Amino acid sequence: MVETRFAKLRRIMQEELGALQPRLLIMNGLIRLLPRYTAARLRSRLLRWAGFAIGHGTIIMGPVRLHGYGPIHRRLQIGQHCVINTDCFFDLNDCITIADHVGIGHEVMILTASHTMGAAEHRAGPLTTAPVAIESGAWIGARALLLPGITIGAGSVIAAGSVVTRDVLANTLVGGVPAKPIRHLL
Repeated sequence: MVETRFAKLRRIMQEELGALQPRLLIMNGLIRLLPRYTAARLRSRLLRWAGFAIGHGTIIMGPVRLHGYGPIHRRLQIGQHCVINTDCFFDLNDCITIADHVGIGHEVMILTASHTMGAAEHRAGPLTTAPVAIESGAWIGARALLLPGITIGAGSVIAAGSVVTRDVLANTLVGGVPAKPIRHLL
């Protein structure tokens, strides 16, 4: 069967724009209009309005970039009394769970997707996803990068600029590229 030009255009538009979610677009537009470090509770409410599970008392200090395909609002859960600072990036191709009383610094990136190693002619192989969990009371320093499939233990601290490639035990300070334990916290 021959595809008409209109049918082809329609198919391409659905493929390219199928991930668009009107409520999320409106919410992102409104959040970007708000000045940084003001209206932090309003940002949380706008995310709730868009269908995200955001706990009571959680504040979001500035724009947050939420990326992923499909119903991403089902893949982010943020507990109570958390602080999310400005310009964080959450890759929601798999679940991100943030427990109560977590602090997340400026420009933190949480990734849930990566690629397997492909053949020489195209090294980025098939997409893989894995969830990320941050347990209660943890603090993620500015510009830290959390890679797919890890759990940050309760009460842990991730030093600024660290790249976390594996699980972090509870009450542990880690830092570096890749992040390594520095000391146990009491």
